Amino acid sequence: MQTYIRLLRNNPDYALLWYAQAISLIGDWFNTIVLSALVSRYSNGSGLAISGLLLARFLPPLLVSPLAGVLLDRFDRKRLLIFSDVARFFIVLGFLLATSPDRLWLIYVLSVLQFGLSALFEPGRSALMPSVVRREDLVHANVLGSITWSAMLAIGGALGGLVAAVLGTTTALLFDAATFLISALLIKKIRINREVVEQTEHEGISFRDFVDGLRFARAHPPTAATLLVKLGGNFGNYDTIMIVYATSLFVLGEQGAGSLGILWSAFGIGAIIGPILINRLNDGSIRVMRRLIIVAYVFVSIGWFLLGGSPILLVAALATVVKAMGSSIYWTYSSVILQKSVPDQFLGRIFSLDLAGFQLATAVSTLITGIAVETLGVGAVRDIVFVTGIVSLIPLAFWSVVVRWLEQRENRELVREG
Repeated sequence: MQTYIRLLRNNPDYALLWYAQAISLIGDWFNTIVLSALVSRYSNGSGLAISGLLLARFLPPLLVSPLAGVLLDRFDRKRLLIFSDVARFFIVLGFLLATSPDRLWLIYVLSVLQFGLSALFEPGRSALMPSVVRREDLVHANVLGSITWSAMLAIGGALGGLVAAVLGTTTALLFDAATFLISALLIKKIRINREVVEQTEHEGISFRDFVDGLRFARAHPPTAATLLVKLGGNFGNYDTIMIVYATSLFVLGEQGAGSLGILWSAFGIGAIIGPILINRLNDGSIRVMRRLIIVAYVFVSIGWFLLGGSPILLVAALATVVKAMGSSIYWTYSSVILQKSVPDQFLGRIFSLDLAGFQLATAVSTLITGIAVETLGVGAVRDIVFVTGIVSLIPLAFWSVVVRWLEQRENRELVREG
C-alpha cells in the first residue's frame, strides 16, 4: 500500500487521472447492473437480447477505434478525454427515458453512443499515462489502475445491485451521469509533460494516418504480438454467461440483480488479487511480463472450467475470482509492455488497435454465446461454458509459443550486436 501512496504523491497529475478513473468506474458498474437487469426484464430473459446489449457496448469501440487512435495522436489527448466525459454525461441521462419494454431499443441506441465515446477515452487514458507518470513508475501505475478498475467493479457491482433494488434505476443512472462530470473536472486540472508528448496537431486527418499505425505494428513484431494478448484473452464471453447464471440459474433479488451484483463483485475482487500477487514475481522487464501473461492465461482457463461445474452461486463466484485474476494480469502487463516499447507519437493508434482487438474478440464471442444460449436453452449453459474453457486453451498455447519465439529472436539480436 505504501508503494501506491508514494506513487500518487510523487506523480500528482497521474493522481488526478487516477481519481477520475475511480469515480467514473463506480458509475459505469451502476450502469452495467441497471441496464442488464432492465434488458433481461423487458425481454423476458432472452439470451439474444442480453447479447444485443453487450454487442451495443462492444461493437462501437471496434468501429470507432481507427479514427479514435488517429485523433489521440494528432490532437490534445487531455481535451479529447474531457469531451468524451461531458458527452457521455448527457447520453447517460437519456437512459432515464427507457421506462418500458417498447423503449428497449433506446437502451441499445444510447449504449452504442456511450461506448463509441469510450473508445476515445480508454486508449486516450492509456496513451496519456507516460506523459503524467515517471517511466520507472509505469508498472506500478498500471497495476494501480488495474486494481482500481477491479475495486470499483467490486464496489460498483455490489452498490449498483443494492441501489437499483432499494432506490430504483433512476437514482443509479443519475449517479452514473454525475461521475462523468466529476471526471471531466479532475482531468481539466492535469498538467501534461510536454517533453514526453510528441503529438503533431493537424488541421485534418486522413486514412493514411491510421495505416501508418498499422505499418508501425507490422514493422515491430514484439508490438504486433502484444496486440494479440487482450484479443486472445477474450475467447468466450464471460459477461453473457454471468448474466445468464445470475438471472436464470442462481437468482437472488429482483430479476437476479442481487446475484449479478455478487458475481460482478467477485470479478472485481479477483482482478484486484491477480496483479497484487503476481507482481511479486515481476522485475519490470518486458521479458518477465511476457512470461507472466502465460500464467494469466492459465488462470483464465481454470476459471472457465470451474464455472462450468459450479453447482451453487458461491462456487460460481469463486470461479469468477480465478478467471478475473488472469484477465487482470494479462491486461495490466500487455498495457505496460506497449507503454514501454512504443514511441509517444504512435501510442494513441497502438492502444486503439489494442482495444479494437479486444472488442473484436468480445463482440464475436458475445454473438456466438448468445446464439448458443438462445438455441440450446439455459439448461445447456454449463456445457457451453465447458466448451469455452477448451477454446481458451488455444490462446494459452499460442502465446507460449510466441514468447519462446520472441526470446529466441531477441537472443539472436544480442549475439549479432555483441
